[in-house]
Amino acid sequence: MSEPRDIIILGSTGSIGVQALDVVRRNPALFRVVGLGAGGSQPDLLAAQAREFGVDRVALGAVESATLAAAPCDVVLNAMAGAAGLLPTLAALESGNVVALANKESLIIGGPLVKERATPGQIRPVDSEHSALAQCLMGGRSDEVARLILTASGGPFRGWDAERLATATPDEALAHPTWSMGPLVTINSATLVNKGLEVIEAHLLFDIPLDRIDVVVHPQSIVHSMVEFSDGSTLAQASPPDMRLPIAWALGWPDRVAGAAPACDWSRSTSWEFQPLDESAFPAVALARLAGSAGGTAPAVFNAADEIAVAAFLDGRLPFTGIVDTVSEVLHRHLSGDNRGNADTVERVLAADAWARGVAVEVIEEGAR
Repeated sequence: MSEPRDIIILGSTGSIGVQALDVVRRNPALFRVVGLGAGGSQPDLLAAQAREFGVDRVALGAVESATLAAAPCDVVLNAMAGAAGLLPTLAALESGNVVALANKESLIIGGPLVKERATPGQIRPVDSEHSALAQCLMGGRSDEVARLILTASGGPFRGWDAERLATATPDEALAHPTWSMGPLVTINSATLVNKGLEVIEAHLLFDIPLDRIDVVVHPQSIVHSMVEFSDGSTLAQASPPDMRLPIAWALGWPDRVAGAAPACDWSRSTSWEFQPLDESAFPAVALARLAGSAGGTAPAVFNAADEIAVAAFLDGRLPFTGIVDTVSEVLHRHLSGDNRGNADTVERVLAADAWARGVAVEVIEEGAR
């Protein structure tokens, strides 16, 4: 890069946003922050970030962030949480900005809308799994890809059966063994809803059918994902769990950012485990496949119901296993009723999102009676 890239960071006060600013802080010759957006829960931190990086364009909330995302820049990092990230993603794409996408929900719920606006290479994945897949896919042609393999740490409840999971507390669910993330993503990692969302995301990003995307449990979280090719070769991307690496990859592509994160220490004895996913205890991935296969607004319904169920669990109004049970009930009502629709307009996507949230509240209240 001959000149610093102008970066807009949405969700700057969250985990990904804070780490992205650290990447910028350590690489002032490569990146310059020209805009910051956040949900508004930490205004003091947002103000401090703006002062440190000399930023005079700041946005609060999804609507203002969408306006900011359309401003001239080289890359918009969308690290907002949940469905609120859809409008900023669309605004950034429509303006021609490259999108470093950490907000997987905007692609999942608005898949057709996002894909029809994105030109080749305009979306760069930030999730460690999809960053790994993107890097591994460079090792062969698209027609040589046999399958994608997403790795999952298994979360704090790896090895638990369904009966034990029913007793899990919010404190236990928030104690992720590998990653430090916001509460929604952390709980979704514990239920494996997050892995289900990542399966849908991989399908949309790389145009690989859902039945050729597998999930394996890898507790060490060193291999971030793999691509199996038609000749039997499998390429894997490996690095210690540090989100600064995929963030820097997305911001700096096609150049790599030197020293973005520590590398594996190959002088030390170590072992890596890979285990099949226990779908009887963790049915969220299969449920996400159902939503992804149904298409239309079903992924939006899946995501919205989950956000409501996670909030209810954290508030003590729903048991841990009730999260996926609630999502399942809402999704099946959607698929069996008259609410199925195409995700071809923002209005339809947001209407499906609102419907699912309302039904999820009803389902949770019914269960509490």
